[in-house]
Amino acid sequence: MQAENHAGAPLHPGLVFDMALSFQRTAGLKAAVELDLFRAIGEGPGDVESLARHCAASERGIRILCDFLAINGILAKEDGRYKHTPTSAAFLDPRSPACMATVSLFLSRPEVREPYEKLAEVVRAGRTTLAGQGTVEPENPIWVEFAEKMAPMMGPMAAPLGKVLLDGHAGPMRVLDIAAGHGLFGIEIAKQNPEAHVTGLDWAPVLRVALENARKAGVHDRYDMLPGSAFDVDFRGPYDAVLLTNFLHHFDKPTCVGLLKKVRDSLHPGGKAATLEFVPDESRISPPMPAAFSMTMLTTTVAGDAYTLSDLTGMYHDAGFTSVTSHPIHMSPHTVVMARA
Repeated sequence: MQAENHAGAPLHPGLVFDMALSFQRTAGLKAAVELDLFRAIGEGPGDVESLARHCAASERGIRILCDFLAINGILAKEDGRYKHTPTSAAFLDPRSPACMATVSLFLSRPEVREPYEKLAEVVRAGRTTLAGQGTVEPENPIWVEFAEKMAPMMGPMAAPLGKVLLDGHAGPMRVLDIAAGHGLFGIEIAKQNPEAHVTGLDWAPVLRVALENARKAGVHDRYDMLPGSAFDVDFRGPYDAVLLTNFLHHFDKPTCVGLLKKVRDSLHPGGKAATLEFVPDESRISPPMPAAFSMTMLTTTVAGDAYTLSDLTGMYHDAGFTSVTSHPIHMSPHTVVMARA
């Protein structure tokens, strides 16, 4: 089936079918992780019979799933056997230290997936169909799983953020990590600066994950926990730096400004506030991943968004900050946006 546009160039419906069937790729990746298929591929020999035996699955099912993953570039197939691509070996084989397989499980949670089944309703209302405040409802258990399963995706951002924030500083300092989650960002500050003392702020069950990560990193003696909501608890400042990683995007601009004012009041004069965000350009349609993140906020929050640099700069200025700087993280969809009190 082919048509022509007004300029006479051929038109193909492939993009439409690709979008309509993209749910198959999500389901295929999730199934492969649940079946432990990528470990089996890595261990070899990669024939259908041995893969089916490892995964406790039917040979027909494994053959079709592996072919589907090969069609989509996740696996390779040669002489009837399946093997890793460089991407699947690095990011999907559980034996790899960079494995991100758990990310697909978190992103398949009902709280993330189900609003898309009602997307027209979401668009009409301009907010999530999830109950209450959506994913930011107080004490939402989703954030425990986020802390446990999304760390492989967030971990690589920690070292660049730490480098930007510290900028060579190596003396005593206090750092508040708001919405600490897995704690990796504050932990990285403590690793890069042996005299830094970090306070993680989040719901109590989430902070237990962060504290365990701090223990594994050997910095738990310089890591405190401050349980509760960032909007309600006393920050117990003053601090030299405050981290707001992947947090502001959950709320509207007035709410963000109000929180940033509280952050500024908790900082020493000249102290730094650093956000880590998906920052689209001013067109809001590029780069693709940061720009598309606004859809995630539409479906899971009441008023969140993917904010542009001018949006974030305006919020900082409205909250009384100065010297706003932007630091895109290389090979990442994230940007560090930093300002001084």
